[in-house]
Amino acid sequence: MLWILTMNIIFLMSMMIILVNHPMTMGFTLLFQTTMIALMTSMMGSTSWFSYILFLIMVSGMLVLFIYMTSIASNEKFKFSNSWMLITVPIIASTIYMISDKLMTNYNMFKYEQIQNIPFENTLTKFMNFPFNYLMIMLIVYLFFTLIAVVKISMIKYGPLRQLN
Repeated sequence: MLWILTMNIIFLMSMMIILVNHPMTMGFTLLFQTTMIALMTSMMGSTSWFSYILFLIMVSGMLVLFIYMTSIASNEKFKFSNSWMLITVPIIASTIYMISDKLMTNYNMFKYEQIQNIPFENTLTKFMNFPFNYLMIMLIVYLFFTLIAVVKISMIKYGPLRQLN
């Protein structure tokens, strides 16, 4: 049942991101959808390590975008459009109907037992063994150089991203 609700929320967020025109609302929508996808990924697998990594990477990217947008964009008010309501109301109504329907609650749409019985031994150690360890080292070095470049670009003496008039 939680699976169906999560899938409907992800579908709703995908439809909403098309209709949103404010950058802060778009960022919130993307953050909420990332949370839902990380929740669904942790429900599917035997370990939730991959969903933690996905969530942390997306949140860190959203923080960078939030800082950029707050320094450049002016204080605009949120406006909800009618087309947004035309999409969200039927999806929410169908979700409530599917949750309250007796046939839908008894019908097991996704077999969690079959998904969780897939052998996941050594899924994390495969990334650290011989062929992939070079890829991991290259990724670490690339992220380190990116960190150094970002620190050099955004020095404190240069001030904010936008010049104040």
